This record gives sequence, C-alpha cells and structure tokens, in this order.
Amino acid sequence: MTRLALVPALSLAALLGLSACSDGGAGSAAPAAPPKPELTPAQKAVLLAALPAPYNQGDLDNGRRVFARCRSCHTVTEGGPNMTGPNLYGVFGRQAGTAAKYNYSNAVKTAGFVWDAEKLDHWLENPRTFLPGNKMTFPGLPDATDRRDVIAWLKVETGYVPAGAPPAAQ
Repeated sequence: MTRLALVPALSLAALLGLSACSDGGAGSAAPAAPPKPELTPAQKAVLLAALPAPYNQGDLDNGRRVFARCRSCHTVTEGGPNMTGPNLYGVFGRQAGTAAKYNYSNAVKTAGFVWDAEKLDHWLENPRTFLPGNKMTFPGLPDATDRRDVIAWLKVETGYVPAGAPPAAQ
C-alpha cells in the first residue's frame, strides 16, 4: 500500500476509535454531571441573611480574604480534591474525620462530633488546643471577626443550606 493510500485508512481508523470513546456503551464511564453554576451576588446575600447570628452579619469579602491563608491546604468546590487538608465542601453537618479519601489523624477520626459553626470557630481559633493530636499545622485565627467572616463565607461557598432558607437560596 502506498503512503497516500494509508492516509484515508488511518483517518477512518482514528475516526472510528474516537467515536467509540463517546458512544456511551457498556464499559464506558457515565458522563460527569455538569458543575453547579456559581451563586450570584444576590443569591449569596440571601444565603448570608438566612444564616444564624452572628454569621448573618459576616463580611463575605473579608471571609474570602481570610480564607486565602487556608487555600494552600484546602479546596472548597464540590468534588474538589483533598490537598494537605480535606476538601471543605459540605463540611457543615459532616461527622469530623469522614471526608472521603482523606487520611485524617487519629485525633480527628475519633473526635466524635459533627462540624457546625461553633466547633469550627473553636477549631479555627487554635486547632492545636481545640483537638490535641491533630496534624493541622495552622496556628489559628485569633481575631473573632475574622473567624466569623470566614465561617460565613464557608457556609455560603460550601453548599450549606440554612434551615428555612428561602427557595432562591436552595
């Protein structure tokens, strides 16, 4: 076969191979769900207002800035990867030490509590004294306003839906 005769044959083989990748047949993985659209500023304001005090008074911009200190170890997007620390999407209401595919310290695995704003506030103030034996090296956030703001921001950004939140926020 000449080189020119091989080109159409190879093109057809490549086309058939590519079409088999997207045929959805047996053995192929289900297509990933499309990512949820990002909340609009108005939706974020509704969620913030629905949070219990004092978090409903949080400054989301400050919370985002404060969380920048945490980004080297944590992600917050749904289905986001674990890094040095676990992904925080859905953290509120989750049993401590149970994020999928994250290797927790024994102290966190056996902590026996569910994450809520109060627990996270104490954790963020000083992780070492809140739960001795954990592996988080972050020294903490001493400022109560910064903790309030980062918790409010996390609630808005990590899928938390306050009880009785208006339908637009859900």
